[in-house]
Amino acid sequence: MKTTIDLPDEILLKAKVLAAERRTTLKDLMIQGLRLVTQSPAPSGEKQRKAKLRRLLKAMKASNTEPMAPLKREELHDR
Repeated sequence: MKTTIDLPDEILLKAKVLAAERRTTLKDLMIQGLRLVTQSPAPSGEKQRKAKLRRLLKAMKASNTEPMAPLKREELHDR
């Protein structure tokens, strides 16, 4: 299938140089890159970020969900 992609000049130039160094075509290089990205489930950094977020949310849950009883004036000054 043919398609048109608008790429930044810097990235296109780097891709062309890399394709020449690997003695392949720009098309084959892009196919390899797209296969790599679409076949991997999620970057390890993404998995770590999600795990860290889950731990943070778990830590933020209150261990005591009972409403606090209002303190008397004397109790406030004692603390």
